[in-house]
Amino acid sequence: MSERHVWRFAEAGRCLAAAATVMGLHVPAFRTPPRVAGLDRTIRRGPDGSALVSVRSRGRRWPAVLADMIEGVVAANGLDPPEAARVRDELWQATEDIDAPATALAESLELPLSGNTEVRQAA
Repeated sequence: MSERHVWRFAEAGRCLAAAATVMGLHVPAFRTPPRVAGLDRTIRRGPDGSALVSVRSRGRRWPAVLADMIEGVVAANGLDPPEAARVRDELWQATEDIDAPATALAESLELPLSGNTEVRQAA
């Protein structure tokens, strides 16, 4: 798994936890990958009422991973359909800027080229 993918997964977990806390929801823990081979998402509940949402991230597009994390929060809280839809919308909004810090950093980096350096374009 790429370093950026790990960073996004961790950042998404933090954003979802913060948003769920503000909404008064139970905050599950997140991990990757699930222990059960072949599944994209699993939820394991502890005897104390805690929930662990495991999401497969390797080989999947980021929006699918994030959707499974959001759905894990909804499932861990056992929300009814109208409330679940509202919570999903708020969780998507809470995670919409996850790539912003990484993108801003990448765009701010300057390449160490001298003023007269020619960069050839690939054919």
